[in-house]
Amino acid sequence: MANKAIKYRVYPTTEQEVMFAKTFGCCRKVWNLMLSDKIDGYKATGKFPTVTPAKYKNDYHYLREVDSLALANVQMNLQKAYKSFFDKKRKKKNGFPKFKSRKARNSYTTNNQKGTVAIIENKYIKLPKIGKVKAVIHRFPEEDWIIKSATVSKERDGSFYISILFEFDRIITKVTKSDNVIGLDYKSDGLYMDSDGNIGSNHKYYRENHKKLAKEQRKLSRKVGSKKNQTKSNNYLKQLKKVNKIHRHISNQRLDNLHKKSTEIANQYDIVCVESLNMKSMSNKGFGNGKATLDNGYGMFLSMLEYKLNDRGKYFIKIDKWYPSSQLCSCCGSRKKLTLQERIYKCNCGLTMDRDLNAAINIKNEGLRLLEVA
Repeated sequence: MANKAIKYRVYPTTEQEVMFAKTFGCCRKVWNLMLSDKIDGYKATGKFPTVTPAKYKNDYHYLREVDSLALANVQMNLQKAYKSFFDKKRKKKNGFPKFKSRKARNSYTTNNQKGTVAIIENKYIKLPKIGKVKAVIHRFPEEDWIIKSATVSKERDGSFYISILFEFDRIITKVTKSDNVIGLDYKSDGLYMDSDGNIGSNHKYYRENHKKLAKEQRKLSRKVGSKKNQTKSNNYLKQLKKVNKIHRHISNQRLDNLHKKSTEIANQYDIVCVESLNMKSMSNKGFGNGKATLDNGYGMFLSMLEYKLNDRGKYFIKIDKWYPSSQLCSCCGSRKKLTLQERIYKCNCGLTMDRDLNAAINIKNEGLRLLEVA
């Protein structure tokens, strides 16, 4: 069995927005109550007690107004957070669960029980306690896909989304290994350079919207509520929504471009070879191009590329980040160190080539070697 989620934009009514807000708040309240009781119980007995949302419904009657499955999922999420913190086998350690504030992301998850979550008339999504919510159904599930759950979220700009998780049988047949292969090298001023000499994308969406964003942020800084510990005025909140809309627009532009580029490559090639780069480290002050690195979204691009190739039964090969792809000559194999300012690779064998193109060819060759060894 396999799972796939599809995220839909929804347009709730005023009453539905109020119900969503209540559910967000109740989920946050239950999380904080359970976490507090667990901490207090450990201090008193040395063990973490088992707590459920039902324990608090008598004291907080408004918890009965919202979807009980949403509160049950909060309990499961808290259990997972504890398990992740105390799991000694995990390579990446998670911190101890924290209390949620009103500034936290607004979202909740509910499960489908005998049709309580459904897509109706190709223009509505049905939810427990909410009813039919108007939605843009841009993609339809297959007939054999089963709805498992739905996650409702509210973005900073006030827009609502519902992500529906489907379960289905999937049999993936790996494609035959062929010469239809490409290597990708990260390029800060073009997303990537492939081994055929093509540059990915020259768009820098944050920089392109920077003037407009700066103008709205200046207006925001002059509103009552911009200073610390100052009560937020209605004008401040309205202006904040405008700023958040611009940020959301930039994010949507970037995601749209990355999805199109990754889908194009996944459809065109059978084998894609890339470097396993640490994008967080590359965006630090030492490299001097952190804004450009984050504006590219190369890490998201690789994640998209990986799952799209896997869905098609194709090969996604990652080579080690310490592999000297930029230092090796793609013609004779000799090694030469280059500074970041040197953009042309010149070898004693006579090869003169763009350093990113040379690196992409080396990544392609190393990826094919790893594929043969595997």
